[in-house]
Amino acid sequence: MNVRPATADDRDAIRRVARDTWHDTYDELEADTIDDTVDEWYADESFTSALEEPGTAVLVAEDEGEDGIVGFAHGVVHDDEGDVLRMYVHPDHQREGVGTALHERLRTALEDFNMNRMRAIDLASNEGGRAFYEELGFEQSGEGEVEMGGETYREVVYTLEL
Repeated sequence: MNVRPATADDRDAIRRVARDTWHDTYDELEADTIDDTVDEWYADESFTSALEEPGTAVLVAEDEGEDGIVGFAHGVVHDDEGDVLRMYVHPDHQREGVGTALHERLRTALEDFNMNRMRAIDLASNEGGRAFYEELGFEQSGEGEVEMGGETYREVVYTLEL
């Protein structure tokens, strides 16, 4: 597996990983809500803008086989706090170390922007994601809400002090 910075050419593969992961992970979301959210969050213009934003790292994990991109991470630093905006591993490649490799590279990339604290936000219903962050040393530090498809969902915030 190879972890590298994402390029504009990775856009469709990243959308595929996001869509497949969301459909596999978030049972409480309607399929149309997932598809609309992925289309909005990973629209061409939004994706290109994310790649160019200062203090931002967008990484992909490539499988050495024929699967191509199997995961990605997107983080940004504001002041001294880094936010993991997105981190997804395709369901067919979870529990293979892809997420850990992405996290380590993302953390290193964000530390280059003088990050002293790292936060991750996920839907409270994502027990696997929550366990992943806890295994990496993150601690739950807050809660919030997010609206998708006209519905409100509870989020949890995890923080890792560096």
